[in-house]
Amino acid sequence: MRVYLANHNSMDVGYLAGRYHGRVGWLLTPEGIKGRKPRSWMPIALDNGAWSCHLSGEEWAEEPWLEMLDTVEELGITPDFVVAPDKVGCEFTTRQMFYAYRHYIERPSRNWKIAYAIQDGAKINSLPRADLYFLGGSFKFKWSNLEFFAEQLDAPIHVARCNTPGKLRRCEKAGITSVDGTGWFRRPPEEWIGDLSDFFENKPVPQMELFNVCSQSLQTK
Repeated sequence: MRVYLANHNSMDVGYLAGRYHGRVGWLLTPEGIKGRKPRSWMPIALDNGAWSCHLSGEEWAEEPWLEMLDTVEELGITPDFVVAPDKVGCEFTTRQMFYAYRHYIERPSRNWKIAYAIQDGAKINSLPRADLYFLGGSFKFKWSNLEFFAEQLDAPIHVARCNTPGKLRRCEKAGITSVDGTGWFRRPPEEWIGDLSDFFENKPVPQMELFNVCSQSLQTK
């Protein structure tokens, strides 16, 4: 499972990417790409910035997202996937936006893999065709439906905002392809670097984290 460390270009991220080659990537948003240059040796994926707008109460704007796509194309870098625009927590609007914007991602000069953001209220039989499914939405919706979508969807799944060792293990156990998170960086580097290193090296889960993972799994059944 690949872990994308969102919008963070410190030496610590470079260290992890070099040590655990292929297992660490960079998730970039229209805001996060400013002042940062994607590297050809490090896997990247492109988000749309809807979550930040949701938190700030601002309306999502297409211009910064389109500019990010142009910038990455000009650099000659192919992202692992691009998340189509979405509306946090609203499946209906997200589906409309997906059809309205997908051609920017799939245009012949790019032909990048497109990710559909699964939001609250999503049903398996109503999901549009996509190369990858990006499990977002509210905290409750996402973690209550993780195993269900993992079992039902015959496609790679990415889980957004996965910021603890216990959640990493839960996602890996469910067969999730990749995750992202910024919450790691709210703690001292020695802590989150240690947690991620332990995960990549398959070291035992701390007892409290193991308890949390079991509790979350039971609550979703």
